[in-house]
Amino acid sequence: MFLILIFSCKNKEIKIPKKDTTPLIINNGETISFPDIDNASIFKTENVDSNHITTDLTVLGKVAATVLPSGQGASQNIILFDNPELAGNYMQLIQHQLSISQIQNINIKQKQLELERTKNLHLHGATTGQDLMNAETALSMEQTNLAFEKTALIEHETKLKSGGFNPEVLRKAKVGTAFIICDIPENQINKIKEDQSCSITFSAFPNESFTGKIDAIADIVDPITRMIKMRISITNITNKLKSGMFANVSFDLNPQISDGQKQDFINISKASLVTVQGKHYVFMKKSANNFERREIQIGQQIGDRLIVYNGLKNGEEIAIDGVMQLKGLSFGY
Repeated sequence: MFLILIFSCKNKEIKIPKKDTTPLIINNGETISFPDIDNASIFKTENVDSNHITTDLTVLGKVAATVLPSGQGASQNIILFDNPELAGNYMQLIQHQLSISQIQNINIKQKQLELERTKNLHLHGATTGQDLMNAETALSMEQTNLAFEKTALIEHETKLKSGGFNPEVLRKAKVGTAFIICDIPENQINKIKEDQSCSITFSAFPNESFTGKIDAIADIVDPITRMIKMRISITNITNKLKSGMFANVSFDLNPQISDGQKQDFINISKASLVTVQGKHYVFMKKSANNFERREIQIGQQIGDRLIVYNGLKNGEEIAIDGVMQLKGLSFGY
């Protein structure tokens, strides 16, 4: 019996549980953790730095408005906007300005004179208390109308400024001027100043280079993209530039440097980038077996490198090989 037990034990298969190597997806795909470090080691990485290339800042812009002469007798020039909503805001703003002028300079003054006459007549018994009340009400109504018009004016003025336009600048704009609106990364705005020149090229005129001037930098930072709108004016005497045309606008971020060198920018291999629903991401290696999805703001591509304006720091480590696999794990496809 004892020999039989020994024999049966020798022939019994001992099962060793297999290690689970399934990646763990955490925080809706923001973090990917590999239980087996060997599985994580297949993703080739590189350290982020700004030593590969140097460049000026080039951003995409658009001709947002052009100034054309109006017909004889018109008090203002014609502004052709690319954005119909801004065009409507500008027209409404002009109408409210005219209404405010009418109410302030004519209606209210007239009602004030009528109220003074009514008061004098009432003192001499030549009019009733009801007449006096009606005159006071008429003046109050005009003052209320003025307040409403001013409120509406501010609303349209705010929308125009959010779009990069100052209504007063539009009103004084000379015929033969085109305005370009472009978005500048927040972390680059301190290197750009008003009245600074910039170089502009248009896809419609690939062999020509234009010079523009920075008119204004907006007061609002987009909370999602972290970009700031900038308005550039350019001479358009021949009216060859049309509203809606796309432009590439280049800024010299370091005009004080005389040796021809430009500021280095953080940049990444284009192989490291994934784009989902218009947003750009890389996968940063946080430890030997953990990757973190990081949203970034990118600029132009130079060779096989992409300028990064926001989202990465020098020394951080990102995946450059196997990125599509990380994308599938992170986003679920």
